[in-house]
Amino acid sequence: MNLPKGTITFLFTDIESSTRLWEHCPEAMRLALARHDLLLREALEKHHGYVFKTVGDAFCAAFATSSDAVDAALEAHLALQEQEWEETGPLRVRMGLHTGEAEERDNDYFGQTLNRGARLQGVGHGQQTLLSLTTYQLVRDNLPPSVSVVELGSHRLKDLQRPEQVFQLVHPALPSEFPPLKSLDNPKLPNNLPQQLTSFVGREREMAEVRALLSENRLLTLLGIGGTGKSRLSLQVAADMLDGEGDGVWLVELAALTDPALVPQAAAQVLGVPEQPGKTITQCLVEHLKDKQLLLLLDNCEHLIDACARLADTLLKNSPKLRVLATSREPLGIAGEQVYRLSTLSVPQAPERATADNLSQYEAVQLFIERAGAVQPSFTVTNTNAPALAQVCVRLDGIPLALELAAARIRSLSVQEINTRLDSRFRLLTGGSRTALPRQQTLRALIDWSYDLLSPGEKALLCRLSVFSGGWTLEAAEQVCSDPDTEGVAEGASIEAWEMLDLLTSLSDKSLVVYQESEGATRYRLLETVRTYALEKLNESGESVLFRQRHLEYYRDLAEHAEPHLAGGRQTVWAERLDFERDNLAAAIEWSLASGVEGALRITGALGRFWLMRGSLTEGRSNLVTALDYFLSAGRTHWRAKALHWAGVLAGRQGDYTAARVLYEESLAIRGELGDKCGVADSLTYLGVVSWNQGDYEEARSLLQQSLSIRTEIGDRQGAAFTLENLGVVACHENDYGSGRSLFEECLAIYKEQGDRYGVAGVLINLGSIFRNEGDHENARTLFAESLSIRTELRDRQGIAGALACLGVIAQEQGDYTEAHAHYEEVLAIRRELGDRLGIAQALNNMGNVAKNRVEHDLAETYFAESLAIRRELGNKQGVSNSLENLGHIACARGDFVQAHALYTESLTILRELGDKVDIAYSLEAFARLAVSNGQPERAAMLLGAGAALRASINSPLPPNERDDYECHLRAARRSVGEAAFDEALLVGQAMTPQQAIAYALEEAKE
Repeated sequence: MNLPKGTITFLFTDIESSTRLWEHCPEAMRLALARHDLLLREALEKHHGYVFKTVGDAFCAAFATSSDAVDAALEAHLALQEQEWEETGPLRVRMGLHTGEAEERDNDYFGQTLNRGARLQGVGHGQQTLLSLTTYQLVRDNLPPSVSVVELGSHRLKDLQRPEQVFQLVHPALPSEFPPLKSLDNPKLPNNLPQQLTSFVGREREMAEVRALLSENRLLTLLGIGGTGKSRLSLQVAADMLDGEGDGVWLVELAALTDPALVPQAAAQVLGVPEQPGKTITQCLVEHLKDKQLLLLLDNCEHLIDACARLADTLLKNSPKLRVLATSREPLGIAGEQVYRLSTLSVPQAPERATADNLSQYEAVQLFIERAGAVQPSFTVTNTNAPALAQVCVRLDGIPLALELAAARIRSLSVQEINTRLDSRFRLLTGGSRTALPRQQTLRALIDWSYDLLSPGEKALLCRLSVFSGGWTLEAAEQVCSDPDTEGVAEGASIEAWEMLDLLTSLSDKSLVVYQESEGATRYRLLETVRTYALEKLNESGESVLFRQRHLEYYRDLAEHAEPHLAGGRQTVWAERLDFERDNLAAAIEWSLASGVEGALRITGALGRFWLMRGSLTEGRSNLVTALDYFLSAGRTHWRAKALHWAGVLAGRQGDYTAARVLYEESLAIRGELGDKCGVADSLTYLGVVSWNQGDYEEARSLLQQSLSIRTEIGDRQGAAFTLENLGVVACHENDYGSGRSLFEECLAIYKEQGDRYGVAGVLINLGSIFRNEGDHENARTLFAESLSIRTELRDRQGIAGALACLGVIAQEQGDYTEAHAHYEEVLAIRRELGDRLGIAQALNNMGNVAKNRVEHDLAETYFAESLAIRRELGNKQGVSNSLENLGHIACARGDFVQAHALYTESLTILRELGDKVDIAYSLEAFARLAVSNGQPERAAMLLGAGAALRASINSPLPPNERDDYECHLRAARRSVGEAAFDEALLVGQAMTPQQAIAYALEEAKE
């Protein structure tokens, strides 16, 4: 059945004392529970209930109407009562019904309505059914015959929100007399827990984990930075445990105390323990608690940590039934302590893609919405403000107090305006509750409180750590933040490298530094709010320039050290390390540019291959060009030449060959001036690559031969192999497969001689491609598989993806679309894992081609459109053109010739700008196929003639494996227009210049 939507009545059930039954008769309980589940499910579903969750013996069901929910509850109780339960005895099920709205996602529900319903069921007894006021008002005039309702009064539920008016359902065949409800108002549940005026949001997982830990440990300390909700969570957990502590749950609030000697007195006052002559307060407490079974909450211990530790240690040693739940920003540090580090609330992972529908799953968003609604009832989340709301939650690190302070500003600012002003968050986030502690009234006061409790060394390190962005390693902290040999360090803040681990551990214990471990590697980070605060302090100290300079130098050295490894056997390891440091590298580049301190040019030049590997073409190119422009006066150095080279590589990958050529030529000139023959050869090779990409094979061959001569002269065998490989590619583009094969075999021999397994694997792909173009799929498959084996051995994920893609093409061309799709899916998964955006786009394009072959036009269009979006985002013009052409093919196959014209036109316009003659020929042939389909055979003949002439001019005939489709359209056009007219139109097209042919294709498309 469909999930109920809108206003829903929720029914919650569970079995009273089920834990005891499982302990005493597990086998009988297993059988009884199976029968219980069957009876409950039958009753719920008979009355149109939707069971959306079962947890242990508990059922959670949703009903479209309150009457159906009441009928289901009564029928379930009656069915359970009629059963013979034998060894377990009757299963006593308690139920709670509450009505309201809830968020629905993935066949589940979320929101405050569910929390209240579950809490209502939790205060009841076995065989009792409780109704909230809302549900009672909906059913009171429509109750089944003989059924009535008894009012049980107002009760504070254990979610610590507003009291609930509770009602009990009464049926003559069911018990009607029960003990007092197990609410906070029950005198048999002694406690001093305060009533909260705001709702408790999220934290279901944390509550379950804390309860489980507290059941196994007598001392549990909740740790977390100020404002994360430690106190609120402890009160929530304590309320849940009320009925399990015979002598109650007692809260000792320590936040307002300043004298450590008053800690025992505060506990005695809460517990009602009087002073006795000749005894200390602690001794009186020990005597009072020695036989008591209770839970003691010590809230906000951090500023009285030693006194709290002594008291807890003494009481626990002398009171065997006592349990202590403490909240602090650092552990008490005594024997038997179990710590639980409370994280901040969950936040959206991709704020820029947030919508009104996908935000509600995040706890930080739920809290903001709840609190904003309290101060501005008209506040709603829309697709317009959703991205800003998500960014607010992320930028405030999901810290509950910060979110509440931000939500309070909804009275006078929009979410978008709040997000904009968070750069000045300490001025914006003020005005908390007047009754709150001073440190909880502003965000700055909250962080001040933690900062003021630190030692001088801890304060100094916290400030210095603010230069890091996105986290750091222990090694980085030792290099950047320990005392430099230069002057300028504040007095009394000396930090030696050997002290770093202890200081980091201390700051982590105090919840100011976040510790993270992943795959055996340890990283640390600051929450952004703490980092902003610490950076202000660093600026005030006058040490900012000094430590930012050291940060810049460290990440410059890291990038330059990583650079050669990105082309070697450990490229995956080093690429992943740079992935971790992307924020720091970006921060170092930004500061270098902003301050005019040299460094950005060297970092960007060293990161060129990394950006290429990750498909971060726009990011990398922008950084390189900006650094080149900014440090123009730094001279014509080796570093400038390298940055120019990589800017050219990235421009070339984006299809911007004109810009790439200019960059390579300047790099070549500088390398020539410096006498860098190896660099000159490299620049010549890449200029040759630009030429063959633009279809100028003669120029490409000349440039590559020049490069090869220099490589041979200086004995650069490795470089020579790379140049030979590109000469082979040029030969293959001209369909000279014999020369291509000879060149590939020559460079293969060099790679083997040099022990370059990566080079070998790459050449095998090129050799396999020759066999594929010749129609020899079996030999092609063998070579592709051999390349895949080498890539797998080297754990080269990028290379593995490339080899699998080639195997996918073979399968596709042989008509095995299932195998082809499987290969492409694996390629897509690898490239997503590597963050290779360009590779992802290519994989999607391949999958689109398979779908097109299967005549699955909708699926193909989806793949091509996603590929197009990525390529547009990356600025990959050649890829954009390719995706547009593929989308044009789909439109043409559907008979939507107008749309096909538009897509082909945009594609060809880009190709004309790029000067890519090979792809221009393909585009003219696509226009010709469209003309055939559109009943314009003479136009088709002219375009086919123009395409053939262009191919002849660049010596790039159509590959054999593509000729069948071409000949098919050629014959169709010839039949339609007649032999003589076709030949005449073909000659007209062959006489066109490339510019005339392009203009002809585009002119017709515009009509």
